[in-house]
Amino acid sequence: MDPGRLIRRGCPHLIEAEAAAYSAPYPNARYKAGVRRFPNLVPDAPDAEGAALSRAAREWWRREWRGPTFMAIGMKDPVLGPDVMRALAADIAGCPPPLEIADGGHFVQEWGDTVAASALAAWS
Repeated sequence: MDPGRLIRRGCPHLIEAEAAAYSAPYPNARYKAGVRRFPNLVPDAPDAEGAALSRAAREWWRREWRGPTFMAIGMKDPVLGPDVMRALAADIAGCPPPLEIADGGHFVQEWGDTVAASALAAWS
């Protein structure tokens, strides 16, 4: 698994050096245990390990959160997608409509200038 190549699939505008920077902390398989294990930690069924904790977190965001909120979603996110992200936004108390990055994928941090400027404008 090459993290840089994975990131670049969703961010085709990255140059090779930028993609390589994502891979740099993982020079060989020995360093990639977390990258390999992470997908298995995501609850995929209501009774999966961690699912109850995820539901408790959702309730906290719904009922207790009172801080400022800003969300940006990649409209081409192949992992979660706009529908899932909009549902998440609806679960966060006071969350305004998310910023939609038309050509954004799962890793919207790579549209950082747009996201940062919009976040600053929302909180100004």
